[in-house]
Amino acid sequence: MNHLCESNAYIKKFTLGQGDLSFAVKDTLDVAGHATQAGCRALASAPPALRHAQVVETLLNQHCFLTGKTTLHELAFGVTGINPWSGTPLNPQYPQLIPGGSSSGSAAAVAAGEVDFAIGTDTGGSVRMPAACCGVLGLKPTYGILSRQGVMPPTSSLDCVGLFAREADVLRQVLNRLAVPTAKELPELPTVGLIAAATPRIDALIYQVLVQAKVVLHPVVLPELDEAYQAGVTLIGHENWQAFHSLLGVGGVSEDVASRIRAGSTVSASQLAQAEQVRQRFSERLDTLLASTPLLALATLPDLPPRLAEASDPLSVVSMTRLVRPFNLSGHPAISIPVGELDGRPVALQLVANKNQDGLLVEAAAYLQARLCR
Repeated sequence: MNHLCESNAYIKKFTLGQGDLSFAVKDTLDVAGHATQAGCRALASAPPALRHAQVVETLLNQHCFLTGKTTLHELAFGVTGINPWSGTPLNPQYPQLIPGGSSSGSAAAVAAGEVDFAIGTDTGGSVRMPAACCGVLGLKPTYGILSRQGVMPPTSSLDCVGLFAREADVLRQVLNRLAVPTAKELPELPTVGLIAAATPRIDALIYQVLVQAKVVLHPVVLPELDEAYQAGVTLIGHENWQAFHSLLGVGGVSEDVASRIRAGSTVSASQLAQAEQVRQRFSERLDTLLASTPLLALATLPDLPPRLAEASDPLSVVSMTRLVRPFNLSGHPAISIPVGELDGRPVALQLVANKNQDGLLVEAAAYLQARLCR
């Protein structure tokens, strides 16, 4: 294994397939002939996968070629992307900042221009957060719209296979190849419900960008975000305990990840039931809002991405997922779009749409990218 710590975002490079679009895949998805190790020493001796994850198989059959597997935050259970064992990818545009997690390598590979697009997974913001940190597009599709067959962990009520790209047109092409319904090009955006939920400077920049793009805005208050965030934390803790507790006896799981896995064992049946009630209420609330405004807009991250040195304690930055994790709970699609900088650090806008309106998000990103580049 090549343990990478700097500019190369890959765990291992290889080439599979032929086509006009290159991609890399997070090492929680199976690729036949290669072990799925999830950035974890406990899986260092895992046997090679016997078959491709379904989404990988589909892309290879749809004229895409795979160039390698990317590193990640260990067991996809962390938000910084820092991984002393399998390597911490350099954030290509912002090398002093974290690459974001857990799909750190996939975001960095796209930001560095090494591939046209990359596959990640998003259980609590793990595509959108690294996309925001690395200044690229990151799409978390509607829950269940892309197959999780051959994805670690095998069972999750939150996790989605997601996509990174630099341009919305590439996302459009990939969705087409994955048979996800797309949308017509937008001459203008529909009315957008704007949620002020980040720091005042970030919210002000997002407002300015949308106004300059001539977007009609409707202010929205969504106090349920915090409750949904906490419910998401509860569920991911429980589900990751179920998925990974057996690895704790093997050894090789870093202590910070192991402690979070163990914490999931304390989640009670009543806490799970309460989290499921929050899921239902929050989903219904979003459906009601999206019936009036087909898009909701808010910051991807509540604050600016931290420097690597500032993120040495992974638990200190978990709250950076406060604005992304709720949409894993509800299952609604969401996309992160880079929109500018503050203090030399990237700022990203998150758009949320009705379930199965993934194509609308991609077209909205295309609309905004075209106007931001003028």
